[in-house]
Amino acid sequence: MKNWAVVGLGNNPERAAFGVAKLLQEKGHRIIPVYPRAEEVHGETGYKTLADIPTQVDVVDCFVNSQLVGKVVDQAIEIGAKGVWLQLDVIDEQAVARAQKAGLITVMDRCPAIEYRKRG
Repeated sequence: MKNWAVVGLGNNPERAAFGVAKLLQEKGHRIIPVYPRAEEVHGETGYKTLADIPTQVDVVDCFVNSQLVGKVVDQAIEIGAKGVWLQLDVIDEQAVARAQKAGLITVMDRCPAIEYRKRG
């Protein structure tokens, strides 16, 4: 799964999304920033919404709070993403169930950076 749309990724280096996106790039993934200001981040063009992305998205990585993530998961389903990744402390069982019913691979309350570090 090469193309990762990172929802909540802006240019603030203090935010977890900034560092995680950089690590994903270093591991060979293409990151696609999704943020209201549609900023370019780590050399990649940003988009305001998932629907604005002109290429196939494999994984939607969600750096939004639990109250907002259901809408993002529904948008991931709509654009035909293959998976959704809800970051640490982002929990929405109903949204994950909808994604699974739609055939998406789901991960909840985990961080890909931590998972990569576990592998060594």
